[in-house]
Amino acid sequence: MLSNEVFTRQSLELNLFFLRIMKEHAFFLEVAFGSKDQALAQQAETLKCQVTTLLAETILLSKGIICPEVLMSGELVTKFTFDAERATEFYSGVQLDKELTRMELSLEKNPNPVINALLVDQVCALNQKAITATTVLADYKSKLLQDILCCKLFTFNYPLLIDHILREAHFYLKILYQLQSRQEVNLLEDIIHQQKFWDRIMAEHAKFIRGLLDPTEVALFDTANDYGKMFDELTEQAMTMNEKTTILPKLSHKTYKATVSLRDFKTAATEGLLQCKIKALAVPLLGDHVLREANHYMRLLNTFNRQLL
Repeated sequence: MLSNEVFTRQSLELNLFFLRIMKEHAFFLEVAFGSKDQALAQQAETLKCQVTTLLAETILLSKGIICPEVLMSGELVTKFTFDAERATEFYSGVQLDKELTRMELSLEKNPNPVINALLVDQVCALNQKAITATTVLADYKSKLLQDILCCKLFTFNYPLLIDHILREAHFYLKILYQLQSRQEVNLLEDIIHQQKFWDRIMAEHAKFIRGLLDPTEVALFDTANDYGKMFDELTEQAMTMNEKTTILPKLSHKTYKATVSLRDFKTAATEGLLQCKIKALAVPLLGDHVLREANHYMRLLNTFNRQLL
């Protein structure tokens, strides 16, 4: 059973990462509807605001609690996040709460956090609210995907992207439920599960980047395509790890190197979008979004590799 200290820190770190991701999912859905479906866009806006409120609560509870490794990882916010939000507000006309980014950037490292009973209760309540909000958002995504696949609805988002963000919501929910039950995960099973999930996510990121590039961006298209193939292969290898766990240390190290390389590509892409040097059907916040997910996966892999030694 997880101690109060581990439960509190892991819960806050998880919510800081995933609530921002969920908030941006709602935004990406909102801005991709045509004029005919503004009721659906308004629903996405409402969901975005609900998740934003929970993210603000999480940031306030996180002061002095988050471990330095997470704060330094670039998975919560990056040096691009504020500017990406500002540019994306300009392009879309949809408001994003940039003050939350300032607040996260100012979170301080504290190797010896003080966790009391009140904070534990507040975090437990926060997790439950996150479960409720994310379940509603996941149901919304699921209904959109069904309607798109049945040709009842059109959006400028790929069906795969909606399926992708639905899987991320379900993944977040699974970890929230584990934390609420104070369940200690099996280290080996967790490493395998995480790699199967995030390898596929990284592969799809590369494919989304490829598909959103202007046809004239041939070199970037080819690079994104190569990353998609690389992570498809890593996903296939990760799928064999239930039977071949002896390959896990080597595969985790190989995956880490590939993720570092993909992270560098995403960094350059985000900079290029912000500086108007890349022609694409993508707002800068999308670049920063997938960059943060790569940073998160890199931190996980780095932790896994240390534990597997």
